[in-house]
Amino acid sequence: MEKRFSFLDPHGHRVAAILTTPNGGTDKVSILCHGFLSSKTSSTNNALTRMLAGQGIASFCFDFFGQGESEGPFDQITVSLAVEQAQRAVDLMRDRGYRHIGLMGSSFGGLVSILTASQRTDLTCLALKCPVVDFAEELRLEFGDEGMAQWKATDTIPNIMGGLDQIPLHYTFYEDALRQIAYVPARSITAPTIIVQGNQDEHVPLHQSQQLYEALQVKKHLEMMPGADHQFTKGPDFLRMTQTIAQWLTEHLTAE
Repeated sequence: MEKRFSFLDPHGHRVAAILTTPNGGTDKVSILCHGFLSSKTSSTNNALTRMLAGQGIASFCFDFFGQGESEGPFDQITVSLAVEQAQRAVDLMRDRGYRHIGLMGSSFGGLVSILTASQRTDLTCLALKCPVVDFAEELRLEFGDEGMAQWKATDTIPNIMGGLDQIPLHYTFYEDALRQIAYVPARSITAPTIIVQGNQDEHVPLHQSQQLYEALQVKKHLEMMPGADHQFTKGPDFLRMTQTIAQWLTEHLTAE
């Protein structure tokens, strides 16, 4: 059963969401956080929702500020705001009676999920798909000195997902990202954590996942997939990625 609704973040912004529950109900839920310039109905979220429903696990997907159907101009998004929205999503699921909560994040959503999990002790497990751990570093590598200077001057960035048009985004996003590097916070995570990334990822540097893995002080697994890119565009890669993440979430959410 799929229910669409919205909730308010701590600043009163409306956040669009979808809660999908299996027949018969459940006290287990995975909160799925989409990537940058994506939405709650991303291909990864849709695939995981189907897989988890088959295991008796609900899925909760929402759009970050200014993306999908959520309120707000995208150019004012920050990592800090996204973390506040993810925290509210976890609280909402807890208030709705879910006793076993998993958190999954893709890319930018991975960074948000790391920071969210580092501030909580009530998550059952954490799954990260090619997570950005230091977004400021990734953006510097992506844009170069000239691109960073242009961003600061124009408050616009190239479409890092492949579009041709410049995208409005305040330079304060970068300044906030400098304060939201997740290696140190990751040491505080208490939930068992899996990281899945392709070794041909063209956006997130591989050393970020490797350093994150070293920082984690919990049960952990790093799945580095040979030949897979950032979007897992090859069918077998996408299937392996989603199956690996779904298996981790299912294993931990149904163990208790």
